Amino acid sequence: MSAVAVLKKGEGRSLKAGGMIVTTAPNGAKGAALFAESEEGGFDCVLMDLRMPVMDGYEATKSIRAMARMDASKVPIIALSADAFEDDRQKCEEAGMNGHVAKPVDREILLRELLKQMSKQRE
Repeated sequence: MSAVAVLKKGEGRSLKAGGMIVTTAPNGAKGAALFAESEEGGFDCVLMDLRMPVMDGYEATKSIRAMARMDASKVPIIALSADAFEDDRQKCEEAGMNGHVAKPVDREILLRELLKQMSKQRE
């Protein structure tokens, strides 16, 4: 089973139904803390909502990428956002994210992106 961090409630339900272990956080700061407190390699992928209180998804991603642990630079981070223009995608990439899925989230598109990013990670 894949471990996925969903950094906002909502998107996790369909992933749980698909057999994934899902951890949620109410904001970016808690999400980054959950990652920091997890065992190395504990998350196969992070789904990052961009608009969260306390710390947004861009800052939470930068925080994860800056952590002094092997998986912090390698774990795929996929943005979830209603902002789907090319400049929005570029901003996500610059923050250290590997992919982007537009909201409202289509389950099939999300699963394809998860599989794509986790396959790249294993190469």
